[in-house]
Order: sequence, then structure tokens, then C-alpha cells
Amino acid sequence: MIVVAIIGLLASMGLPSMLRMIQKDGMRKAVEDVRGLLTDARADAILKGHTAEVSFHPADNRLDSSIGKSVTLPDGVAMEAIGINLMDFSESEESRVHFFPNGTSDELTLVLHSGDDWRKISLEFSTAIADAEPLKR
Repeated sequence: MIVVAIIGLLASMGLPSMLRMIQKDGMRKAVEDVRGLLTDARADAILKGHTAEVSFHPADNRLDSSIGKSVTLPDGVAMEAIGINLMDFSESEESRVHFFPNGTSDELTLVLHSGDDWRKISLEFSTAIADAEPLKR
């Protein structure tokens, strides 16, 4: 009986942190959604042999793609900086990244911000693979 009580106590202490790990909220969801959209656009360009695009709309916190998918960032997460081919598009109403059939893309640096959490999502032009990393402020 004591062993069962101890196991129950340990399980109840660990349950909240387990739920936080499983639950996608805020910044984690935003990063995963953006990376997924970029990956899908890359795959579509390669598989169908045409140029695919992802459009960024910072005022609406929204990304659209030419493949018919879109992402709206969760409340509290904002696009802080958008750099495409070494040019700043942070103040633009709309900016676009192109994915090409040969597996390359435009260069992209996207900075997302939520509270004290800053994340950089980047596309390296020669592979068009999205990478995300935390930024130290």
C-alpha cells in the first residue's frame, strides 16, 4: 500500500511537466507550423517540378503557400524580422520565398518573438531545409 502511494505521488508530481512536453503551445507550435509549411513547399517544388512560394504577411501573423496551405501564428507570437536573400522585408506587407525544383530556395531568415523567447528559422539556399534555433538576447 505504501509503495502504491509513493508511485501515485511521484506520478502526480511529474504529470504537469509531462503534459507541458506533449502540449504544443505558443512558440513551439509556431516554429513547428512554420517549419512544416516550408518543408511542404520544398517537397512540392521538387516532386511536381515547379517553383513553389511561401508568402509572409507580418501584419496578419500569417504565412500562405502556393500549395494551398497556410499558417496563422498563435496569439502572442510575432514575426519580428524577415530577411530574404540578404534584404530586410520586416516592414513589407507581403514578402515571398521561392522553392525551386532542383531542391534549392531563396535564402531566408525569420525571427519569431514571444515574451522573452526569440527563435530564428532559416533556410540555407543550397538545400532549402528549414532550421530553427533559439536566439540569445
